[in-house]
Amino acid sequence: QVRLVESGGGLVQAGGSLRLSCAASRSIFSMNAMAWYRQAPGKQRELVATITTAGRTNYADPVKGRFTISRDNAKTTVDLQMNSLKSEDTAVYYCDAGYYSGSNWYNRGFWGQGTQVTVSW
Repeated sequence: QVRLVESGGGLVQAGGSLRLSCAASRSIFSMNAMAWYRQAPGKQRELVATITTAGRTNYADPVKGRFTISRDNAKTTVDLQMNSLKSEDTAVYYCDAGYYSGSNWYNRGFWGQGTQVTVSW
């Protein structure tokens, strides 16, 4: 059974930190790179960070130096540590599985329910 469950969102002041976690079913976690996306109101869903099965990471420019993606292969979880949060980080955050073909990222579309992150002034 394919399942992704995100957690850890909440309300935080600008400059603060949050840690998101995504629990993935083993059937997809062990064979796939994992990613975090976000979708702000009125905007398209955007890729935030990816991590391969080998632990190689990649980040979108707006979050570089502030967010860190990690995976725990034993627990089949992928986390997103978010520091120095800004109001523009406010969004629903989702995780998904995917893969790289060359430098191109392709997601599987196994979306979970998402977790809301709200950053206040």
